[in-house]
Amino acid sequence: MMNETTRYEISKKRQLLKAHHSGDVNAEPTDQQQKLPSIPCLQAPKGTQIIPLPANFEDLTFTGNIMELIQTRESRRQYADEALSLLELSFLLWSTQGVRRFAGHKNPVTFRNVPSAGSRHTFETYLFVNRIDGLKKGIYHYLPEKHELEIWDDRDNFDAELLDALCGQTFAANAPVLFAWSSIPYRMEWRFGLKAVKYLLIDAGHVCENLYLACEALRCGTCAIGAYDQDRFDQLLGFQPESSAETDYQTIIYAAPVGKQI
Repeated sequence: MMNETTRYEISKKRQLLKAHHSGDVNAEPTDQQQKLPSIPCLQAPKGTQIIPLPANFEDLTFTGNIMELIQTRESRRQYADEALSLLELSFLLWSTQGVRRFAGHKNPVTFRNVPSAGSRHTFETYLFVNRIDGLKKGIYHYLPEKHELEIWDDRDNFDAELLDALCGQTFAANAPVLFAWSSIPYRMEWRFGLKAVKYLLIDAGHVCENLYLACEALRCGTCAIGAYDQDRFDQLLGFQPESSAETDYQTIIYAAPVGKQI
C-alpha cells in the first residue's frame, strides 16, 4: 500500500490528464488571447555545417501495405550490424517531422506529416549518429523547413555520456542512430496556456508512431524510450537542466533508436 505522500503526489500528477475544467472561463487569458507575438515555429540553425538531405524516396524499397505495417509493427531492441543509408534516414525524418506547408503571416505555423494541437508542433529532432552512410559520427539537429541537417555538436566521443543519459540501455546507445525529441513548450503554451502540457505530450505519441510505421516499411526497427536521466540528457545537448518558464526553454521528452531488422 502506497503511503499518503505518494498518493498525494499521484493525485497532483493526474491533473495533467484533465486539460479542461468548468472553471477555465476564469483562467488568465493566454498570450495568444492577449495578442502577444508568438516565438518562431521553427528553431533557427546554429550556423554550423548544413547538410542537405536527399528526398528521392521513390528510390527506396518499401515493404508491406498499411494493414501489414500496422500488424507487424512492434518494439525492436536488436539490430543488424549494418549502417542505414542517408536516404533511409532522410525518409524517417520526413515521416516524423517533415514540413508540408506554412500558413499565417503574423504568427506563422507549419503543417507537417504528423498532427499537432493547433498546429503548434513544439518538437525539435536531434540525432546521435553512430552508423549512417554519408554522415560522420556525431550529434545532429534536423532543420525541417528545407529538409536539412546541421551539426549540433561536432564530436564523436559522446558514447559514455549518452549511455548514462539512457540509464544504461546499451541497445539504444549503440544503435546506428538515436532519435531524441525535445520540446519547446512555449510554442504550445502561447495558444493553450496551462492546457499545453497535455497536448504536447499527446503530440509526442503521434511523432513516435510515425517513426514505428516508417521503420517497418524500410525493414528497420525502433523502440520508444521514455526512461532516461532528464538532467544528463538535457546537459548532453546543451539545454538548461532546471525547469523554467522562459519562452526559449527546451527539454528532451522522448527518444527512439533505429537500426536494421535482424
